[in-house]
Amino acid sequence: MTDQEVMDKIKALLDKEHKLYSKDGLSLEERKEVEKLQVELDRYWDLLRQRRALKEYGDDPDKANLRGTDTVENYEQ
Repeated sequence: MTDQEVMDKIKALLDKEHKLYSKDGLSLEERKEVEKLQVELDRYWDLLRQRRALKEYGDDPDKANLRGTDTVENYEQ
């Protein structure tokens, strides 16, 4: 997956999220969908950061991988 493909995926996820938030109130199902979208966004932003870091230090950005939800959601800030 190239940087552009990752960015395209992020944009698609953001578009879905914005579409849901544009409604007047969200159902329980829609709130769950937003939560899933936010987790997926975190995973793809993480992938993009990995790719950019690898590139910056002269390594192959294709070594980056899409990490699991547990890994991405449990980072310490």
